[in-house]
Amino acid sequence: MSKSLLYLGSIEVGDALMIYKFGTKKPAVSESAFIAETACVIGDVSIGERSSIWFNTVIRGDRAKISIGSGCNIQDNAVIHTDENEIKIGDNVIIGHGCVVHGKLINNNALIGINATILHGVQVGEYAIVGAGALVPPNYKVPANTVVMGVPCKEVRKTNEEDIEMMKDTLRNYEKLTREYMKMKG
Repeated sequence: MSKSLLYLGSIEVGDALMIYKFGTKKPAVSESAFIAETACVIGDVSIGERSSIWFNTVIRGDRAKISIGSGCNIQDNAVIHTDENEIKIGDNVIIGHGCVVHGKLINNNALIGINATILHGVQVGEYAIVGAGALVPPNYKVPANTVVMGVPCKEVRKTNEEDIEMMKDTLRNYEKLTREYMKMKG
């Protein structure tokens, strides 16, 4: 963040962001990342360069560390929370609106569709897609380059060139939105 931040008790205030320290742990956010004013980031969380955290999202690292790579977009109303195990989200990951992520690892270039639920211990491979509304059960491993859908999820096919282009378009669109919103913040 380009502006200096002020601590008021356990609340970090700067640009009216809801960024909270938890115990001795406080979020580490790249200066080039965008966090919407109504998003809430708590505790042991790191957010990489050019990533964006959208409105009403909650990222709660009060039990274990949450690492979000570079170029990710965590869309509106998503919830990312840990149990006692760390969550690692790679680079260029798309987490759609309303997702719940409790999983262990989401590799680079994966897409988690709108309202999908990722339960504890889940690992999602590179270029994998979790379809909208899917439920990924505990400890499930979504293979790289695979599309899963359903409740509980099932492998339905391999990702294809259209999928990869759609993911790249989404990443480009969110990069553009991030730049526009950051200009508005000054």
